[in-house]
Amino acid sequence: MDFDLSPELAALQESVRRLAQDKVKPRAREIDSTGEYPTDIYDAFRRADLLGLCLPVELGGSGAGILGLTIAVEEVAKYSSSAALMLLLTRLPTGPILIAGNDDQRQRYLPGIARGELRAGFGLSEPQAGSDVAGMRTKAVPDTGAVGGWVLSGTKCWMSGVRQADWYTVFAKTGDPSSRAHDSITAFIVERGWDGVSVGRTDHKMGVRGVDTGELLLDNVHVPAENVIGEVGGFRLAMLGLNAMRPIVAARGIGLAEGALMYATEYVKGREAFGKTIADFQGIQWEIAKVAVDIEAARLLTYRSAWLADQGKFTKEYVPFLSMAKYYATELAVRASGLAVQLLGAAGYMEDHPTELWYRDARQLTIVEGTSQVQLGLIARGVLGHDLWWD
Repeated sequence: MDFDLSPELAALQESVRRLAQDKVKPRAREIDSTGEYPTDIYDAFRRADLLGLCLPVELGGSGAGILGLTIAVEEVAKYSSSAALMLLLTRLPTGPILIAGNDDQRQRYLPGIARGELRAGFGLSEPQAGSDVAGMRTKAVPDTGAVGGWVLSGTKCWMSGVRQADWYTVFAKTGDPSSRAHDSITAFIVERGWDGVSVGRTDHKMGVRGVDTGELLLDNVHVPAENVIGEVGGFRLAMLGLNAMRPIVAARGIGLAEGALMYATEYVKGREAFGKTIADFQGIQWEIAKVAVDIEAARLLTYRSAWLADQGKFTKEYVPFLSMAKYYATELAVRASGLAVQLLGAAGYMEDHPTELWYRDARQLTIVEGTSQVQLGLIARGVLGHDLWWD
């Protein structure tokens, strides 16, 4: 059993760490304050060939896989969860195409992502269908005209990168809109420039600013038959795509926790109180130690889940292991950022320090791509069904 990164992944980690320190760290507060999309950070990722980490070499990527992207996201998230989200969005919308798309779809839509010429969004959630995915109302009906294909109508919401995206992976009901059967939902590739496609309201968020989150409006959008991803009735594809994303979301949590704990630790080492530094108090040391243990535990869970996903092991029997990583690492982000605020005291609550930024950003991670409660349900289902069992 080898816990060391390969030389290639170790080199990737070091190069992204330097980039994050040089480019992302100085911009984190400004990105949060202005809410403006950090094009300079995106361009830095593009120049460093980080936008195709999880894409295969034959599609213009580097072939570093989900583990490679996980490592990169962790480094960037130490300073900016928003910048880390930009990297995550190179995999979330492309995942269904990588899993079930055909060669034409892969060649048309994925090399542009790797080169930084195209960006994409992922349309699953709706105003009345967040965790309850089967409750979606966006519908796709066959186009009975000469050209065939499908006509999509509906609204997707809480879509990250919605304003910047050039195309979207969109899930819609191809069966009865009221049906909750899994074979009633299908995935489509929808291009931003098509008639009937528009961006609705963008959200005013508590954190993770700089990458817009908002609505995608679909008004009788014609989608050619060749833009169906996989099979009609492929709801399972949505779950497989999300399963494979768990380690990448978890990496955002680990990186945020690391950044928050490192900053708070340096602060308490230099802050005098009661004739000594805050770091001299045993109670403070214990709290730092507990979060340090949690960070290392979260990393082991997350790197294992990324290793599994890179082998295609993101089907039902592996879900508990993937969900554990997402649950543990994102809840850790909340604990670590909360501790960081507390260790700085009143100063930690002020915008003079990044601790309040980490605290706001951390809450998002326990909600997106399956809430902590959804992850617990999936883990429990795995135990009850003996997918996770110990004899």
